[in-house]
Amino acid sequence: MTTTPMTTVRFFAAAQEAVGRDTMATDAGTLGDLKASLLADHPALHGLLSRCAVLVDGARVDDDFALAGAATVDVLPPFAGG
Repeated sequence: MTTTPMTTVRFFAAAQEAVGRDTMATDAGTLGDLKASLLADHPALHGLLSRCAVLVDGARVDDDFALAGAATVDVLPPFAGG
């Protein structure tokens, strides 16, 4: 029996505060599935997640992007300053 490696989700700044941790593992099928799960499990992300840059292995992708084989998903809220 083979298992598919889990994808690591990393949270930064306000997203980390909303979720209460800096990383978690997911076996979500698509990025959209992951986002829906995050919103259901972490109500504090409502209003924030839609403003976050969400990168899969460093690239912006659509919500229908399959996460199978992806190593990391980074959830980056908007940052002030420059």
